[in-house]
Amino acid sequence: MLSTSDYTLALQTPADAAAINALHEISFGPGRFARTAFRIRETAAVADELCFVAHSTTSDKIVGSVVLSHITIGDAPSLLLGPLTVTPEYKNKGAGKLLMRQAVESARTAGYQSIILVGDEPYYGPFGFRPIPPNQITLPGPVDPARLLVCVLQDGAEFTASGEVKGTTTPAK
Repeated sequence: MLSTSDYTLALQTPADAAAINALHEISFGPGRFARTAFRIRETAAVADELCFVAHSTTSDKIVGSVVLSHITIGDAPSLLLGPLTVTPEYKNKGAGKLLMRQAVESARTAGYQSIILVGDEPYYGPFGFRPIPPNQITLPGPVDPARLLVCVLQDGAEFTASGEVKGTTTPAK
C-alpha cells in the first residue's frame, strides 16, 4: 500500500464495489452507461492488479478509484484507463493524481505496453499521455478525437497500434 499524509492507496477488492459504484454514480450519473468508454468496458476484463482505491487517512473512507481494463487495438494488446473518479469533497486535493501515478507506474512495472483513455490532455499529460493521431484507432461510438490519449509505457517504444478498440478477457501484455 502507498501512503501519503492525506491518503492511503490499496488494490481494489470486491468489498469496495458498493463504494466505487457510488463514486461513479456521483461523478458520472446514469448517462455513464451510454459513453463509448463504458461500452468498451462492458466486454473487457478488469486488470485487477492495476485497480486502486484511495482512502482518506482521516476518515478511512474510499474517496477515489481508478480502473484499468484489458483491450486490444486491432491485434495489439493495451489497457483502457477509466473511470478515474474522486468524490466531490476531495477533488483537487491530490487523490486523483496519486491514483494516476500508481496506476501508470504499476502497469509499466508489470510489463504492459500502453494505456489509452478519453480525457483532457492538460490533466493527463503530466502522467505521460499524449494525443493519438487522428484515424489511427476507432472506437465503438463517438469520441472527441482531441480527447483520445495514449501513454506508451516502455522506454523508447512508439505507439504503432491501429484499428478498432475492443474489450478483451485476456491480459493486455
